[in-house]
Amino acid sequence: MERLQKLFEPIKIGDVEIKNRIVMSPMGLGFCEEDGTVNDRFVEFYTQRARGGAGLIIVVTCYNDFGNKLPWSPALEDEKFLPGLKRLTDAMHEHGAKVFAQLMHQGASSSSFMFGTQPVSASAVRSGLTGEMPRELTKDEIKLTIEHLAEGTAMVQKAGFDGVEVIGTGGYLINQFISPLTNKRTDEYGGDFEGRIMFPTELVQTIRERVGSDFPISYRTCGDSFMPGGNRQEDIQQVVQAMEKAGVGVINQAVGWHQAPMPMITMNVPRGTFVYLAQGIKEKVHIPVIACHRINDPILAEKILFHHRADLIGFGRPFLIDPEFPNKAAEGRFEEIRYCTACNTCFDQIFSGQPVTCAFNPAVGREKEFEIIPAEKPKKVVVVGGGIGGMEAARVLTMRGHDVVLYEKSDRLGGALNLAAIPPGREEFVTAVNYLSNEMERLDVKIEMKTEADRDVISEQKPDAVVLATGATPIWPKIPGIDQKNVVHAHDVLEDKAEVKGKVVIIGGGATGAETALFIAKQKAMSPEVAVYLASKKGINPETALQFTRTGTDVTVLEMINRIGHDIGRTTRWTIIGELREYGVKMVTLATATKITEEGVIYEHEGQEKLAPADTVVIAAGVEPRKGLAEAIERDVAEVHNLGDCVDPRHAMDAIHEAARIARQI
Repeated sequence: MERLQKLFEPIKIGDVEIKNRIVMSPMGLGFCEEDGTVNDRFVEFYTQRARGGAGLIIVVTCYNDFGNKLPWSPALEDEKFLPGLKRLTDAMHEHGAKVFAQLMHQGASSSSFMFGTQPVSASAVRSGLTGEMPRELTKDEIKLTIEHLAEGTAMVQKAGFDGVEVIGTGGYLINQFISPLTNKRTDEYGGDFEGRIMFPTELVQTIRERVGSDFPISYRTCGDSFMPGGNRQEDIQQVVQAMEKAGVGVINQAVGWHQAPMPMITMNVPRGTFVYLAQGIKEKVHIPVIACHRINDPILAEKILFHHRADLIGFGRPFLIDPEFPNKAAEGRFEEIRYCTACNTCFDQIFSGQPVTCAFNPAVGREKEFEIIPAEKPKKVVVVGGGIGGMEAARVLTMRGHDVVLYEKSDRLGGALNLAAIPPGREEFVTAVNYLSNEMERLDVKIEMKTEADRDVISEQKPDAVVLATGATPIWPKIPGIDQKNVVHAHDVLEDKAEVKGKVVIIGGGATGAETALFIAKQKAMSPEVAVYLASKKGINPETALQFTRTGTDVTVLEMINRIGHDIGRTTRWTIIGELREYGVKMVTLATATKITEEGVIYEHEGQEKLAPADTVVIAAGVEPRKGLAEAIERDVAEVHNLGDCVDPRHAMDAIHEAARIARQI
């Protein structure tokens, strides 16, 4: 494949030259000290991303004052924080990256429960994100907020940052001023459009006066709030034009409010969905525009730049999973890139008040701890199981110098993640399997496919250590009638090994049951591509076309507990539940299946016995660990390690993180 050109062209933002068009988007990490002091952990995290080839890195910072607090992120309100900030910028500059500081103010999106301070906002309108009622800022407090943020800008300038970013996205304070949903003021900071943009306009103007004409100011906008009754694309285009006039030198286009009723960051959102927003902004301003959100592929980024839809590309989560992806892309090593799957583990952590982590890169925030260091004494290691846990263990063990052989009883690497990638909207998981499979080939790991590693096979290798990643076995619950011909397992359905016909009842509403329900429901639905073709050619009207894409198989999900998808991350679950509803999937909770008949499934619900009619019954009742092999070999091998589902059925992150830790210990 030819090397990328546009992505690695330099560009200027004001007088600051960026070595390439790759921007590391701002992210709340939770890695600093609680008071906001920059520590070694924070510096090392960003140093690796600078070393990995980022052109511009934007760091979330905060001036903590009344109504605004952001613990564990770099603080700006006192000179005592300056040495840590300076150490941070020096470290990134050493590797050729430029650094901007984003001035975070969450406004009503902050939480008094977590931070101990009542949130403030443009008006006293209850937050759709936290459910809390903020306090309306007085005019004097608005002026003080602007002054504080300007003081914070002066601090970052002293600390060696190359620019500053004002955040007007996410439903945060600036959004709360510019949106008619949250700004009900009757003074000069409310009312019509000019009144509602007065706060961000004065903020940018004050910052410009404070830092001078040469210090770049970025304005991060939401492109479209996607809030009913809120600011839409045409409104935001007016906002960014006003910000350019006020002194902004670059527009960083994000998307939506966190509480917007549509998916924006989950893997079912097609790659590059929101580039049209950046393109629309680029047509309205004369300064560079950064496109971001669901762009995880440098080749896609190259096409966006080549067609002049944006001037730079913002990558957030791709820098979590692979800090070195810019350098790999520049050298044409695309198969070595670990692509972000948009699984949202990172967002689940942040919205739970925890430091960021990545399901597929356990080194996030623990870079020193997870360095790959050559083994003092190379060992012969047998890895049993070619799922993602087994492959990650084999990858790290091989890189440390151990002699590794991996056994996989099937004809395909990837294990359970191959199944997880089959339901519609979950296809990004394939990239995780592909990366590790490519690493097996690149590192020349010896792999024995279609070989079940029993005690005799392992003994023949005379290993010093064995890593067991044997996964789990599907559970067939003891329900009368489960042996009937119309009963199949979800795994077989997903792999097209079992026929599904007529009305379908799924027993089990966890992740597998919910995603299998979507898979089945969509089988008879019209594809979006066909619907668009027919509507555009006037074969059918657009409303009918959309309806056809939502008309599929009659599916019912029965779940014993009170929650469908209980094992799906909080920032993804709501999108899957929404899709199930769109496709008319019936979801019954607190329902215990008691018998399967030719007519369907009999279940207990609210003290009554009911029948869910079914032609096909699908079992999705979970899995149980495979533990037999560990007991068989524990007397033969001095060092035996278990990881992933063979310990206890959990998530992909558990398998990857355990594999990474174990492989560094051997």
